[in-house]
Amino acid sequence: MAFSELLDRVGALGRFQVLQMVALVVPIMWLTTQNLVENFSAAVPSHRCWVPLLDNGTAQASTPGTLGPEALLTVSIPPGPNHGPHQCRRFRHPQWQLLDPNITATNWSEAATEPCVDGWVYDLSTFTSTIVAEWDLVCDSQALRPIAQSIYLAGILVGAAVCGQASDRLGRRLVLTWSYLQMAVWGTAVAFAPTFPVYCLFRFLVAFAVAGIMMNTATLLMEWTSAQARGSAMTLNAMGFSFGQVLMAAVAYGVRDWVLLQLVISAPFFLCFVYSWWLAESARWLLITGRLQWGLRELQRVAAINGKRAAGDALTIEVLPSATQEDLSVSQAPASLGTLLRTPGLGLRTCVSALCWFGFGFTFYGLALDLQALGSNVFLLQVFIGVVDILVKIGILLLLNRVGRRPMQAVSLMLTGLCILANMLVPHEMGTLRSALAVLGLGGLGAAFTCITIYTGELFPTVLRMTAVGLGQMAARGGAILGPMVRLLAVQSPSLPLLLYGAASVLSGLATFLLPETQGLPLPDTIQDVQSQAVKKATHSTRRHSVLKSTWF
Repeated sequence: MAFSELLDRVGALGRFQVLQMVALVVPIMWLTTQNLVENFSAAVPSHRCWVPLLDNGTAQASTPGTLGPEALLTVSIPPGPNHGPHQCRRFRHPQWQLLDPNITATNWSEAATEPCVDGWVYDLSTFTSTIVAEWDLVCDSQALRPIAQSIYLAGILVGAAVCGQASDRLGRRLVLTWSYLQMAVWGTAVAFAPTFPVYCLFRFLVAFAVAGIMMNTATLLMEWTSAQARGSAMTLNAMGFSFGQVLMAAVAYGVRDWVLLQLVISAPFFLCFVYSWWLAESARWLLITGRLQWGLRELQRVAAINGKRAAGDALTIEVLPSATQEDLSVSQAPASLGTLLRTPGLGLRTCVSALCWFGFGFTFYGLALDLQALGSNVFLLQVFIGVVDILVKIGILLLLNRVGRRPMQAVSLMLTGLCILANMLVPHEMGTLRSALAVLGLGGLGAAFTCITIYTGELFPTVLRMTAVGLGQMAARGGAILGPMVRLLAVQSPSLPLLLYGAASVLSGLATFLLPETQGLPLPDTIQDVQSQAVKKATHSTRRHSVLKSTWF
């Protein structure tokens, strides 16, 4: 008896699966807020140097009473690149001559200025507190903000490597429960970080837990769901990330203090930790690892919840080993990165697939973690991105079976790149148009993510599929780490980061045309299946070309 038959007996789509879906997807929504929180907790408020004439009550009292704040600002702060007050320099001494209407505002020398040696004054009208204002991550220290984001994304990379091995050894549910507790504890600790380095350390540990939750949530959903309903289950899981973007905007709009915001998005995971003990361990994993008695108990429990107690009671320990023979034979097949790269027909697929994953991670995290650069109202922009992401994911699932995998992945990546490149040409004064292009571009990335996830699984045989998917995930996270760092190039040219993000998406989209179409083809189980499909396709193309040639002549 195969495991799928066992699952059908106890209920492959019943009350248990519905409850499990809710219990697992709700934390995914809150997990998404951890990924995106620095759009708000690390927002960069308008700022200028602290100057005595404006910010020291004693010095201000000695100035002529007829001078208002604007006049005092003129003599204290030089104009910046955007014609407003300079954010990183101040005059060493008040430049009273600048108040003379016959003297231009540029009548001063660079030597008359100095850095903000006494700190900064921040505009706290939008956010009452951010980590940027708390630790002065501006001017010469502005690079620390994207570095903190890259450290967080590096935590996801390390967590994925460790939690994947741990869940195979210790179980999916145990690692998931431990990850919930880690998320709650370290997420709360972030709010009380006394220094910026400690903040980065705690965020790294949060990201480590994020990886454990994402991986084990998806695994439990797949391993407790029938093959027919697996696509719907994974779609709902992906929707959790989309709804999480809208949730992030709503929570950040109501909580403008970064410490309180961090506490609000971390506290729910204490509840997740408590109820996760109710979740069932993967019976498939239990049987494969020889824990037959435990696996039998979980199957009987699921049968009872699904209203099939009699079927569960009829199961015995003797019938369970036969349900895992197929899984064992597949898991024992040789699988390595070298096999992917050296095998004819798989090397090109591996390289192009990894490039597409890299392009997605590089572009998405470069843009999604810096919404301030894409529009003025970050709350509304975050909501639009989430709503568009939901609609795109629904639409892409409908189109994939009609248009095909290859054209949809190529078009979604290229559309993203073109929207980003177009934003380079739009003036900052046209904020609405810039925001619309940004939302459309990030919507294209949502479509690309759905395509890549499905397409990668269909391109590779069962014996190498998880190796290929793992390589793609590593490439995506590598790109995610580099994405925020690229924003540092804006010091050289404000358009340079957008150029790189756009070029990466366009090139990834063009490279997709090197891959074969997999629509309507059965999933390959062995390397020979992949090579047979390639031969059949080549033969079909040759015959079609011959027919067209004979018809033409």
